[in-house]
Amino acid sequence: MWMLLFLLLPLAGIVYAGWHFWALLPLSRLWRWAIIVLLAACFALLFLNFSGQLDRMPLPLARVCYVVGTSSIFVLLYLVMTFLVLDLGRLVGLVPRAWLHANWVTAAVVGLFIVAIFVYGSLNYNNKVRVPLIVTTQKPLPRDYRIVMMSDLHLGYHNTRSDLARWVDLVNSEHPDLILIAGDIIDISVRPLIEEDMAAELRRLQAPVYACLGNHEYYSGEPRAEQFYRDARINLLIDSAAVVDSTLVIIGRDDRTNRRRKPLSQLTENLNPQSSDLKSSYTIVLDHQPYNLERTEACGIDFQLSGHTHRGQVWPISWITDALYDCSWGSHRRGTTQYYVSSGIGIWGGKFRIGTQSEYVVATLRSTRSGNAD
Repeated sequence: MWMLLFLLLPLAGIVYAGWHFWALLPLSRLWRWAIIVLLAACFALLFLNFSGQLDRMPLPLARVCYVVGTSSIFVLLYLVMTFLVLDLGRLVGLVPRAWLHANWVTAAVVGLFIVAIFVYGSLNYNNKVRVPLIVTTQKPLPRDYRIVMMSDLHLGYHNTRSDLARWVDLVNSEHPDLILIAGDIIDISVRPLIEEDMAAELRRLQAPVYACLGNHEYYSGEPRAEQFYRDARINLLIDSAAVVDSTLVIIGRDDRTNRRRKPLSQLTENLNPQSSDLKSSYTIVLDHQPYNLERTEACGIDFQLSGHTHRGQVWPISWITDALYDCSWGSHRRGTTQYYVSSGIGIWGGKFRIGTQSEYVVATLRSTRSGNAD
């Protein structure tokens, strides 16, 4: 059902925008057909992402096809919204009919608006927002912990090694004790990560890294993803837990793409009481997709880090994600359990953020009972 909508809605958008271009551009029939066919061809490149054909192309060509194809869906969205506003304006008498027929001025204004909004979106995406977060607990801790939290790096054909290098520098500048990544480190293919040796870049991180799987790790091939994480010295937790300093328990859930993943209640029951007592240790869950938050609360977890939503990446899709999830972005609390759903430091597809932000979280975990609180 969702795949059918994904196909039909953009096709309807192409027809709608194409009809407007046909009426708006004061060009010959041949030139108008050429522009419409070009726009449709750009959108058609999007489906290369799901066919596996990019991995058979030279890397530079695959990058161009990826960027053009995935960017076109966002450009189409804003073209459709722009033409809808103009059509509504015409219906209520605010927009003269002549503005929408063979009019270079309107065509230029629409073109400049689209260029301006996506230049802004690109600049906004490349501005990585540092989100400070103070997390307090009554459980005893030997000291404060500085933890950098991220999700949704989506490394691949668009987010390259040079992008990753900047992010690694940002993280290292925080001098963290731990780094937590809530899934989707890989975008749709491991191939560009291997060819650019991005594992070497991740090995520059100057603190232990713990991560869980996301749905895109399954799209890219989960066994190859696991091997990449081993090469990058990332501690990948798949329905398993790690204990840090005998006081922190980090539980990494398998992604819900795997319908056979273990329930969180089973993971908490299986913790080794000789190495960690769940009631006295501070517990952090990494779960890529922020569904069923009440189950984390019921298990007595202290903190959950998630991602996945991107908060829709661009407005007004952010309104949809806000409606779909109990928390689609930011801090959230249920009982004694605190949550943070990250909009992601990276992004899927075209590198635009409109009405949302790319971010990384710098959390200070502090015990109010350990004598080190301010």
